Amino acid sequence: MDFSLDTCGRRRCLLLLYLFVLEAAANCPNPEGRENIVLTTEALLVNTFPEGIGVTLECANGYVIESGSGVISCTDGKWTEPDLICKKKDCGPPQPQPHMSFDTSDGTLFGAVIKVICDKGYEISGLSHKHCFSKGWNGKSTCEIVTCEEPAEVTNGRSLWDGQGEPEYGQVITFVCDEGYNLVGHDSIMCNENGEYNFEPPKCQGVTTEDRITTTIVTTTAPPTQASTSTASSATSTAQQDKNVTTSATPTVSPSARGGRDIFTAEDKATTANVTPTTSFQDKHDGTVITNSDTGYVNVIASVIGISLVSCIVVYFLHKFLLRKKGSYDTREDLKPELLQFQNL
Repeated sequence: MDFSLDTCGRRRCLLLLYLFVLEAAANCPNPEGRENIVLTTEALLVNTFPEGIGVTLECANGYVIESGSGVISCTDGKWTEPDLICKKKDCGPPQPQPHMSFDTSDGTLFGAVIKVICDKGYEISGLSHKHCFSKGWNGKSTCEIVTCEEPAEVTNGRSLWDGQGEPEYGQVITFVCDEGYNLVGHDSIMCNENGEYNFEPPKCQGVTTEDRITTTIVTTTAPPTQASTSTASSATSTAQQDKNVTTSATPTVSPSARGGRDIFTAEDKATTANVTPTTSFQDKHDGTVITNSDTGYVNVIASVIGISLVSCIVVYFLHKFLLRKKGSYDTREDLKPELLQFQNL
């Protein structure tokens, strides 16, 4: 009896063991994901995967479905091949913001990093880079205008800045000095893109006696310089005209007979009258003739024409003078025989 019971127990154990082995052989192993494919949360909660059971796969974080259903089945203890194809998420171009641009040379797909760039005169407030995550671009930043510190006060002067807050990029500050002071440096400075001014603030220095004398001399001597230049130019023309008159008058007349003394005296007076202004002019200018090299050809031509006209006029009057004297001399010669006869009587 005992033998039969023992034999029966062994058979039962072997049967149960056999059934267990058959059942274990029919189940599939735990499914596994791939590079960009993972099990769903429901599939992860299942402990056994018997024959014919189905499991759903999904794309990993940062990937989206391109094609396929993602369902696999347990068949003959093996999982069927998944038809799911996943690709990286595209975050697309970032949302535009005022005075901001982006360097997207790294792309806009999941995992990409782009650089934030602000316009000239603006600076980044926040993160300088954005990352493409599964939910989109991550990282907040804005571009704010650059400001400069208010310039220091100028001794004996002041700035005309009346804006609210600190000066911003591109704004100009102008300075003025108090009465009796001169501004040294730039009267205006501008806030640049680096948050600094393009020039140092000016200084206000008191006006010295030497500065006042220099200013007065420059103011009073500038106009006479121009006048003396024009006077010297005209005086040069007059001197040349007088010289021509004296030279042309001297060889034209020669003393002769009775009328020679009268003619020489008239010539001497004419020559003296013409020479006297020239001598006086040279005495006033210490015997030097000032010329202006900047008068140009126009002044030269005008001087030549003036000298020619004066010479012609002088020659004309000398000629008339000589003709008159000659006529007087001929008349005396004609009357000479009559005078002799009268004396004989």
